[in-house]
Amino acid sequence: MKVDYFVGGEAGDWERAVWAEQQGYDGVWLPEVTHDPFPLLAVAATRTKTVQLGTSIALAFARNPMSLAMIANDLQLYSGGRFVLGVGSQVKPHITRRFSMPWSAPASRMREYLLAVRAIWRSWATGEPLRFTGAYYTHTLMTPFFSPGPNPYGNPPIMLAGVGTRMTEVAGEVADGFFVHAFTTARYLRETTLPALRTGRTAAGHDTLDGFEVSGLPFIVTGADRAAVRVADSAVRNQIAFYASTPAYRPVLDAHGWGDLGDELTVLSKRGAWQEMGRRVTDEMLHEFAIVAPPRRVAEQILAKYGDVFTRTGCYAPYPVPEGFWQPIIREVRAAVRSRGGGRADHS
Repeated sequence: MKVDYFVGGEAGDWERAVWAEQQGYDGVWLPEVTHDPFPLLAVAATRTKTVQLGTSIALAFARNPMSLAMIANDLQLYSGGRFVLGVGSQVKPHITRRFSMPWSAPASRMREYLLAVRAIWRSWATGEPLRFTGAYYTHTLMTPFFSPGPNPYGNPPIMLAGVGTRMTEVAGEVADGFFVHAFTTARYLRETTLPALRTGRTAAGHDTLDGFEVSGLPFIVTGADRAAVRVADSAVRNQIAFYASTPAYRPVLDAHGWGDLGDELTVLSKRGAWQEMGRRVTDEMLHEFAIVAPPRRVAEQILAKYGDVFTRTGCYAPYPVPEGFWQPIIREVRAAVRSRGGGRADHS
């Protein structure tokens, strides 16, 4: 299991990639929120040597496949083969109203989108004519003047984020890995997510999940003292409530019989009652969605809950902690993985 560092995505966060490499993290991931992650990663690529660099996640539907294929190819080149293209769909209002881009059948569109990206890369690598025609995207022009040619480091791996069954199946079929949303539980992961990934892998001609990355970023509730734990507890409950108020994530609640609470939280979110929403998250829900443990037991709990599934992990902690707080936990995760003999158990 690799241990990753997820950066907030501020303008100067490329510097955190340098720090993360020095601390021994395996990967550094930047989101697309208030800044474009690609130029930040380009700078990070010139300042680091070994750590993997990726987007978690870039918004696929805010761009066309050719644009994304080109920038991903460039970052693979700049980083010396260390780039991972992490993508997701976002939700309809952001794509149509913020980016003024089309939206329809997101899982089918994403499948075709990623196949188009791969067709473009193949054309550059082999020199074969670009002939991709689909229901949503058509790419049929690539002259030698505009082709960057073969990438000496090969194509970057693609990881896809999702929650619903169909998008998860698409990840298993056409991506190289999957981002498990933080708003998930062990039950939903095993009863819904893994079967959907296997369905996708089967469609692509693979019998198991071997070689397929599964990245999980569980909520963590911990702290150096009781006051810090109370801050962490409140922050994580608020974040769980925020996600639970989103209709697209309702299947996770339904798996536990909590769908009615999701409806209540949606109403409260429209009123802006954010603190009240957090108080609706019960202790039972908190423990299903989060690792709740003192610092010395966080690594143990991550491995116990997800060690047979995740190939990559990190800590989702939406609250401040002292500098260096997570380093002992990261070391313990690594030590526990080594003692188990490496990666996840076979769950094919």
